[in-house]
Amino acid sequence: MAVDSSRRTQHFKARTRVVVAGRDPAAQHGFVNMPAFRGSTVVYPTMDDLTHRRGRFSYGTRGTPTTEALESAWSDIAGAAGTVLVPSGLAACALALMSCLKAGDHLLVTDSVYRPTRNFCNSVLARFGVETTYYDPLIGSGIADLMKPNTKVVFTEAPGSQTFEVQDIPALSEAARARGAALIMDNTWATPFFFPPHERGVDIAVEAGTKYLGGHSDLLLGLVSANEQYWRRVRDTFDAMAMCVGPEDVYLALRGLRTMRLRLDEQERAGIEMARFLETCPEVKKVLHPALPSFEGHAIWKRDFLGASGLFSVVLHPVPQMAVAAMLDGLELFAMGYSWGGFESLIVPFDCKDYRTATKFDPGGPCLRLQIGLEDTEDLKADLEKGFARMKAAKAA
Repeated sequence: MAVDSSRRTQHFKARTRVVVAGRDPAAQHGFVNMPAFRGSTVVYPTMDDLTHRRGRFSYGTRGTPTTEALESAWSDIAGAAGTVLVPSGLAACALALMSCLKAGDHLLVTDSVYRPTRNFCNSVLARFGVETTYYDPLIGSGIADLMKPNTKVVFTEAPGSQTFEVQDIPALSEAARARGAALIMDNTWATPFFFPPHERGVDIAVEAGTKYLGGHSDLLLGLVSANEQYWRRVRDTFDAMAMCVGPEDVYLALRGLRTMRLRLDEQERAGIEMARFLETCPEVKKVLHPALPSFEGHAIWKRDFLGASGLFSVVLHPVPQMAVAAMLDGLELFAMGYSWGGFESLIVPFDCKDYRTATKFDPGGPCLRLQIGLEDTEDLKADLEKGFARMKAAKAA
Protein backbone atom coordinates (compact mmCIF):
# COMPACT_ATOMS: atom_id res chain seq x y z
CA MET A 1 0.00 0.00 0.00
CA ALA A 2 3.07 2.27 -0.05
CA VAL A 3 3.41 5.06 -2.56
CA ASP A 4 6.02 4.72 -5.28
CA SER A 5 8.38 7.53 -4.22
CA SER A 6 10.19 7.39 -7.55
CA ARG A 7 7.05 8.48 -9.40
CA ARG A 8 7.53 12.12 -10.40
CA THR A 9 5.03 14.50 -11.92
CA GLN A 10 7.19 17.35 -13.26
CA HIS A 11 5.60 17.02 -16.68
CA PHE A 12 2.29 18.22 -15.20
CA LYS A 13 1.38 21.82 -14.34
CA ALA A 14 1.21 22.93 -10.70
CA ARG A 15 -2.53 22.47 -10.15
CA THR A 16 -2.37 18.96 -11.57
CA ARG A 17 0.69 18.02 -9.54
CA VAL A 18 -0.91 18.78 -6.18
CA VAL A 19 -3.79 16.48 -7.13
CA VAL A 20 -1.72 13.49 -8.24
CA ALA A 21 1.60 13.72 -6.33
CA GLY A 22 2.09 11.19 -3.53
CA ARG A 23 -1.13 9.35 -4.40
CA ASP A 24 -1.65 5.95 -6.00
CA PRO A 25 -5.24 4.66 -5.73
CA ALA A 26 -4.25 1.37 -7.41
CA ALA A 27 -2.03 0.62 -4.41
CA GLN A 28 -4.82 1.61 -1.99
CA HIS A 29 -7.48 -0.85 -3.15
CA GLY A 30 -8.93 1.90 -5.35
CA PHE A 31 -9.50 4.42 -2.56
CA VAL A 32 -8.64 7.96 -3.66
CA ASN A 33 -6.86 9.08 -0.48
CA MET A 34 -4.03 7.44 1.43
CA PRO A 35 -5.41 6.29 4.81
CA ALA A 36 -3.88 7.35 8.12
CA PHE A 37 -1.66 4.47 9.25
CA ARG A 38 -1.43 4.45 13.03
CA GLY A 39 1.25 2.19 14.39
CA SER A 40 4.63 1.73 15.97
CA THR A 41 5.45 -1.94 15.44
CA VAL A 42 6.15 -3.53 12.07
CA VAL A 43 6.22 -7.35 12.09
CA TYR A 44 8.27 -9.62 9.84
CA PRO A 45 7.25 -13.00 8.41
CA THR A 46 10.60 -14.73 9.01
CA MET A 47 13.70 -14.39 11.18
CA ASP A 48 15.75 -13.78 8.04
CA ASP A 49 13.49 -10.90 7.05
CA LEU A 50 13.78 -9.45 10.56
CA THR A 51 17.56 -9.80 10.62
CA HIS A 52 18.02 -8.07 7.29
CA ARG A 53 15.17 -5.56 7.78
CA ARG A 54 13.50 -6.62 4.56
CA GLY A 55 10.40 -4.65 3.74
CA ARG A 56 9.46 -1.06 2.97
CA PHE A 57 9.06 -0.09 6.62
CA SER A 58 10.84 -1.22 9.77
CA TYR A 59 9.35 0.79 12.66
CA GLY A 60 6.87 3.61 13.08
CA THR A 61 9.54 6.24 13.79
CA ARG A 62 11.18 5.47 10.43
CA GLY A 63 8.03 6.16 8.45
CA THR A 64 4.67 4.77 7.41
CA PRO A 65 2.78 4.68 4.11
CA THR A 66 1.02 7.89 5.23
CA THR A 67 4.20 9.84 5.95
CA GLU A 68 5.86 8.49 2.82
CA ALA A 69 2.95 9.74 0.70
CA LEU A 70 3.42 13.34 1.89
CA GLU A 71 7.23 13.16 1.80
CA SER A 72 7.12 11.85 -1.75
CA ALA A 73 4.63 14.48 -2.89
CA TRP A 74 6.57 17.35 -1.32
CA SER A 75 9.89 16.19 -2.77
CA ASP A 76 8.22 16.06 -6.16
CA ILE A 77 6.76 19.56 -5.87
CA ALA A 78 9.90 21.12 -4.33
CA GLY A 79 12.31 19.42 -6.72
CA ALA A 80 14.17 17.79 -3.84
CA ALA A 81 16.11 14.56 -3.41
CA GLY A 82 14.07 13.86 -0.30
CA THR A 83 11.87 15.30 2.44
CA VAL A 84 11.25 14.54 6.10
CA LEU A 85 8.30 15.59 8.24
CA VAL A 86 8.68 17.08 11.72
CA PRO A 87 6.19 18.38 14.32
CA SER A 88 6.42 22.15 13.56
CA GLY A 89 8.04 24.80 11.41
CA LEU A 90 10.51 25.63 14.19
CA ALA A 91 11.40 21.94 14.47
CA ALA A 92 12.12 22.00 10.72
CA CYS A 93 14.51 24.94 11.17
CA ALA A 94 16.21 23.20 14.08
CA LEU A 95 16.61 19.88 12.27
CA ALA A 96 18.04 21.57 9.17
CA LEU A 97 20.60 23.46 11.24
CA MET A 98 21.60 20.44 13.30
CA SER A 99 22.08 18.43 10.12
CA CYS A 100 24.92 20.74 9.06
CA LEU A 101 26.50 22.09 12.25
CA LYS A 102 28.78 20.83 15.00
CA ALA A 103 30.68 22.36 17.91
CA GLY A 104 33.15 24.97 16.72
CA ASP A 105 31.27 25.87 13.56
CA HIS A 106 30.19 29.35 12.52
CA LEU A 107 26.67 30.16 11.33
CA LEU A 108 25.40 33.19 9.39
CA VAL A 109 21.72 34.06 9.92
CA THR A 110 19.66 36.83 8.34
CA ASP A 111 18.73 39.56 10.81
CA SER A 112 15.12 39.34 9.57
CA VAL A 113 14.77 35.70 10.58
CA TYR A 114 11.70 34.26 12.34
CA ARG A 115 12.28 35.16 15.98
CA PRO A 116 11.95 31.60 17.42
CA THR A 117 14.71 30.51 15.00
CA ARG A 118 16.88 33.31 16.38
CA ASN A 119 16.12 32.09 19.90
CA PHE A 120 17.16 28.55 18.95
CA CYS A 121 20.48 29.80 17.58
CA ASN A 122 21.15 32.01 20.61
CA SER A 123 20.30 29.32 23.15
CA VAL A 124 20.59 25.71 22.02
CA LEU A 125 23.23 26.15 19.31
CA ALA A 126 25.26 28.52 21.47
CA ARG A 127 25.20 25.98 24.30
CA PHE A 128 26.66 23.38 21.95
CA GLY A 129 29.49 25.62 20.78
CA VAL A 130 28.13 27.06 17.52
CA GLU A 131 28.84 30.75 16.91
CA THR A 132 26.07 32.75 15.20
CA THR A 133 26.53 36.04 13.34
CA TYR A 134 23.50 37.95 12.05
CA TYR A 135 23.71 39.74 8.72
CA ASP A 136 21.83 42.49 6.90
CA PRO A 137 19.20 40.73 4.75
CA LEU A 138 20.04 43.06 1.84
CA ILE A 139 23.74 42.14 1.83
CA GLY A 140 23.59 39.95 -1.30
CA SER A 141 27.01 38.81 -2.53
CA GLY A 142 28.59 40.83 0.27
CA ILE A 143 27.86 37.85 2.51
CA ALA A 144 31.26 36.53 1.40
CA ASP A 145 32.96 39.20 3.54
CA LEU A 146 31.34 37.76 6.69
CA MET A 147 32.30 34.17 6.04
CA LYS A 148 35.03 32.55 8.11
CA PRO A 149 37.03 29.37 7.50
CA ASN A 150 34.62 27.57 9.85
CA THR A 151 31.38 28.99 8.39
CA LYS A 152 29.25 25.96 7.57
CA VAL A 153 25.77 27.41 7.06
CA VAL A 154 24.11 30.52 5.70
CA PHE A 155 20.52 30.59 6.95
CA THR A 156 18.13 32.82 5.06
CA GLU A 157 14.43 33.57 5.08
CA ALA A 158 12.89 35.32 2.12
CA PRO A 159 10.97 37.48 2.34
CA GLY A 160 12.06 38.36 5.86
CA SER A 161 9.80 37.59 8.77
CA GLN A 162 7.53 40.56 9.57
CA THR A 163 9.50 43.13 7.53
CA PHE A 164 9.60 41.25 4.19
CA GLU A 165 13.08 42.06 2.94
CA VAL A 166 13.67 40.13 -0.30
CA GLN A 167 17.09 38.53 -0.36
CA ASP A 168 19.22 37.75 -3.39
CA ILE A 169 19.13 33.97 -3.00
CA PRO A 170 21.24 33.11 -6.08
CA ALA A 171 23.99 35.47 -4.84
CA LEU A 172 23.88 33.95 -1.35
CA SER A 173 23.99 30.46 -2.84
CA GLU A 174 27.01 31.25 -4.99
CA ALA A 175 28.92 32.73 -2.04
CA ALA A 176 28.04 29.82 0.27
CA ARG A 177 29.03 27.14 -2.22
CA ALA A 178 32.33 28.86 -2.98
CA ARG A 179 33.21 28.46 0.71
CA GLY A 180 31.78 24.96 1.15
CA ALA A 181 28.85 26.12 3.27
CA ALA A 182 25.22 25.02 3.02
CA LEU A 183 22.46 27.48 2.16
CA ILE A 184 19.36 26.80 4.25
CA MET A 185 16.20 28.77 3.50
CA ASP A 186 12.93 29.18 5.35
CA ASN A 187 10.58 29.16 2.35
CA THR A 188 7.27 29.20 4.21
CA TRP A 189 6.02 32.52 2.78
CA ALA A 190 6.36 31.58 -0.88
CA THR A 191 6.14 27.76 -0.71
CA PRO A 192 7.71 25.77 -3.57
CA PHE A 193 4.91 26.95 -5.87
CA PHE A 194 6.04 30.57 -5.78
CA PHE A 195 9.75 29.97 -5.11
CA PRO A 196 11.25 26.60 -6.22
CA PRO A 197 14.06 26.54 -3.64
CA HIS A 198 16.38 23.85 -4.94
CA GLU A 199 16.13 25.16 -8.49
CA ARG A 200 17.30 28.55 -7.16
CA GLY A 201 20.38 27.16 -5.40
CA VAL A 202 19.03 26.36 -1.92
CA ASP A 203 20.58 23.23 -0.40
CA ILE A 204 18.03 22.64 2.37
CA ALA A 205 14.57 24.23 2.41
CA VAL A 206 12.36 24.37 5.49
CA GLU A 207 8.64 25.02 5.51
CA ALA A 208 6.00 25.39 8.17
CA GLY A 209 3.31 23.11 6.78
CA THR A 210 1.21 24.56 9.59
CA LYS A 211 0.59 27.49 7.25
CA TYR A 212 -0.48 27.11 3.61
CA LEU A 213 -0.10 23.34 3.35
CA GLY A 214 -2.52 22.76 6.23
CA GLY A 215 -4.56 25.80 5.27
CA HIS A 216 -7.19 25.43 7.98
CA SER A 217 -5.40 26.43 11.22
CA ASP A 218 -5.86 22.96 12.68
CA LEU A 219 -2.46 21.26 12.54
CA LEU A 220 1.23 21.73 13.33
CA LEU A 221 3.76 20.42 10.83
CA GLY A 222 7.22 21.14 9.45
CA LEU A 223 8.92 19.91 6.28
CA VAL A 224 12.64 19.73 5.51
CA SER A 225 13.63 19.04 1.91
CA ALA A 226 17.18 18.74 0.61
CA ASN A 227 19.15 18.36 -2.60
CA GLU A 228 21.32 15.33 -3.37
CA GLN A 229 24.36 16.74 -1.59
CA TYR A 230 22.66 17.29 1.75
CA TRP A 231 19.79 14.79 1.74
CA ARG A 232 21.68 12.00 3.52
CA ARG A 233 22.70 14.34 6.34
CA VAL A 234 19.11 15.47 6.84
CA ARG A 235 17.72 11.94 6.80
CA ASP A 236 20.38 10.58 9.17
CA THR A 237 19.81 13.42 11.65
CA PHE A 238 16.06 12.89 11.46
CA ASP A 239 16.39 9.14 12.06
CA ALA A 240 18.70 9.74 15.03
CA MET A 241 16.14 12.02 16.69
CA ALA A 242 12.83 10.40 15.67
CA MET A 243 11.06 13.77 15.37
CA CYS A 244 7.83 12.13 14.27
CA VAL A 245 4.52 13.66 13.21
CA GLY A 246 1.22 12.06 14.21
CA PRO A 247 -0.71 10.26 11.46
CA GLU A 248 -3.79 12.46 11.73
CA ASP A 249 -1.73 15.61 11.14
CA VAL A 250 -0.06 14.03 8.11
CA TYR A 251 -3.45 12.98 6.78
CA LEU A 252 -4.79 16.53 7.18
CA ALA A 253 -1.70 17.90 5.43
CA LEU A 254 -2.22 15.51 2.52
CA ARG A 255 -5.80 16.69 2.29
CA GLY A 256 -4.69 20.32 2.42
CA LEU A 257 -2.15 19.67 -0.34
CA ARG A 258 -4.89 18.91 -2.85
CA THR A 259 -6.33 22.45 -2.64
CA MET A 260 -3.14 24.28 -1.70
CA ARG A 261 -2.42 25.80 -5.09
CA LEU A 262 -5.99 27.04 -5.51
CA ARG A 263 -5.91 28.67 -2.08
CA LEU A 264 -2.51 30.22 -2.75
CA ASP A 265 -3.70 31.71 -6.01
CA GLU A 266 -6.74 33.24 -4.33
CA GLN A 267 -4.80 34.53 -1.32
CA GLU A 268 -2.19 36.01 -3.64
CA ARG A 269 -4.91 37.87 -5.54
CA ALA A 270 -6.65 39.04 -2.39
CA GLY A 271 -3.37 39.94 -0.67
CA ILE A 272 -2.23 42.18 -3.51
CA GLU A 273 -5.67 43.79 -3.72
CA MET A 274 -5.63 44.53 0.03
CA ALA A 275 -2.04 45.82 -0.13
CA ARG A 276 -2.97 48.24 -2.92
CA PHE A 277 -6.02 49.35 -0.96
CA LEU A 278 -3.89 50.05 2.10
CA GLU A 279 -1.48 52.12 0.00
CA THR A 280 -4.40 54.54 -0.53
CA CYS A 281 -5.31 54.82 3.15
CA PRO A 282 -4.10 58.09 4.72
CA GLU A 283 -3.36 56.31 8.01
CA VAL A 284 -0.75 54.09 6.31
CA LYS A 285 2.79 55.37 5.85
CA LYS A 286 4.18 52.36 3.96
CA VAL A 287 3.06 48.93 2.77
CA LEU A 288 5.66 46.15 3.02
CA HIS A 289 4.62 43.78 0.23
CA PRO A 290 7.22 42.43 -2.24
CA ALA A 291 4.74 42.35 -5.14
CA LEU A 292 4.17 46.10 -5.02
CA PRO A 293 6.40 48.20 -7.34
CA SER A 294 6.82 50.67 -4.46
CA PHE A 295 8.56 48.05 -2.31
CA GLU A 296 12.37 48.23 -2.13
CA GLY A 297 12.91 44.55 -2.95
CA HIS A 298 10.34 44.35 -5.74
CA ALA A 299 12.89 43.93 -8.57
CA ILE A 300 14.50 40.87 -6.97
CA TRP A 301 11.10 39.44 -6.08
CA LYS A 302 9.97 39.83 -9.70
CA ARG A 303 13.17 38.18 -10.95
CA ASP A 304 13.20 35.16 -8.63
CA PHE A 305 9.66 34.55 -7.39
CA LEU A 306 6.66 33.17 -9.26
CA GLY A 307 4.02 34.72 -7.03
CA ALA A 308 3.18 36.13 -3.61
CA SER A 309 1.21 34.73 -0.71
CA GLY A 310 -1.31 36.60 1.42
CA LEU A 311 1.02 37.79 4.21
CA PHE A 312 2.44 41.31 4.38
CA SER A 313 2.91 44.25 6.74
CA VAL A 314 2.11 47.95 6.96
CA VAL A 315 3.74 50.85 8.77
CA LEU A 316 1.26 53.38 10.16
CA HIS A 317 1.85 57.07 10.59
CA PRO A 318 2.74 57.82 14.23
CA VAL A 319 -0.19 57.38 16.63
CA PRO A 320 -0.35 56.50 20.34
CA GLN A 321 -0.47 52.84 21.28
CA MET A 322 -3.94 53.26 22.74
CA ALA A 323 -5.16 54.42 19.31
CA VAL A 324 -3.74 51.28 17.68
CA ALA A 325 -5.47 49.24 20.38
CA ALA A 326 -8.77 50.98 19.63
CA MET A 327 -8.41 49.98 15.99
CA LEU A 328 -7.49 46.35 16.64
CA ASP A 329 -9.82 45.61 19.53
CA GLY A 330 -12.93 46.39 17.53
CA LEU A 331 -12.14 44.51 14.33
CA GLU A 332 -14.85 42.06 13.31
CA LEU A 333 -13.12 39.95 10.64
CA PHE A 334 -9.41 40.41 11.37
CA ALA A 335 -8.64 38.34 14.47
CA MET A 336 -5.43 38.76 16.43
CA GLY A 337 -3.26 35.63 16.44
CA TYR A 338 0.34 34.60 15.83
CA SER A 339 -0.01 32.50 12.73
CA TRP A 340 -1.01 32.73 9.08
CA GLY A 341 -1.77 30.68 6.00
CA GLY A 342 -5.25 29.63 7.11
CA PHE A 343 -8.62 30.52 5.66
CA GLU A 344 -9.22 33.34 8.17
CA SER A 345 -7.71 36.83 8.13
CA LEU A 346 -5.42 37.82 11.00
CA ILE A 347 -3.64 40.95 12.19
CA VAL A 348 -0.94 41.52 14.83
CA PRO A 349 1.18 44.50 15.89
CA PHE A 350 4.96 43.99 15.97
CA ASP A 351 8.17 45.82 16.77
CA CYS A 352 11.59 44.37 15.86
CA LYS A 353 13.83 47.01 17.43
CA ASP A 354 14.54 45.06 20.63
CA TYR A 355 16.08 42.03 18.95
CA ARG A 356 17.52 43.07 15.58
CA THR A 357 21.31 43.23 15.93
CA ALA A 358 22.80 43.63 12.43
CA THR A 359 20.33 46.25 11.23
CA LYS A 360 18.47 49.14 12.83
CA PHE A 361 14.69 48.87 12.87
CA ASP A 362 13.23 52.36 12.75
CA PRO A 363 10.04 52.31 10.65
CA GLY A 364 8.75 55.68 11.83
CA GLY A 365 5.41 54.42 13.14
CA PRO A 366 3.54 51.42 14.54
CA CYS A 367 3.68 48.24 12.46
CA LEU A 368 0.96 45.69 11.72
CA ARG A 369 1.29 42.31 10.00
CA LEU A 370 -1.76 41.16 8.05
CA GLN A 371 -2.71 37.68 6.90
CA ILE A 372 -5.36 37.84 4.20
CA GLY A 373 -7.71 34.88 4.29
CA LEU A 374 -10.55 33.79 2.05
CA GLU A 375 -13.19 36.32 3.08
CA ASP A 376 -14.60 38.80 0.55
CA THR A 377 -12.08 41.61 0.17
CA GLU A 378 -14.80 44.29 0.24
CA ASP A 379 -15.78 43.10 3.71
CA LEU A 380 -12.13 43.13 4.80
CA LYS A 381 -11.66 46.67 3.52
CA ALA A 382 -14.76 47.84 5.38
CA ASP A 383 -13.48 46.21 8.57
CA LEU A 384 -10.16 48.05 8.31
CA GLU A 385 -11.83 51.35 7.44
CA LYS A 386 -13.95 51.14 10.57
CA GLY A 387 -10.82 50.32 12.52
CA PHE A 388 -9.00 53.35 11.15
CA ALA A 389 -11.99 55.51 12.13
CA ARG A 390 -11.75 54.21 15.70
CA MET A 391 -8.02 54.86 15.69
CA LYS A 392 -8.54 58.43 14.52
CA ALA A 393 -11.20 59.05 17.15
CA ALA A 394 -9.03 57.64 19.92
CA LYS A 395 -6.08 59.78 18.84
CA ALA A 396 -8.26 62.90 18.90
CA ALA A 397 -9.79 62.14 22.30
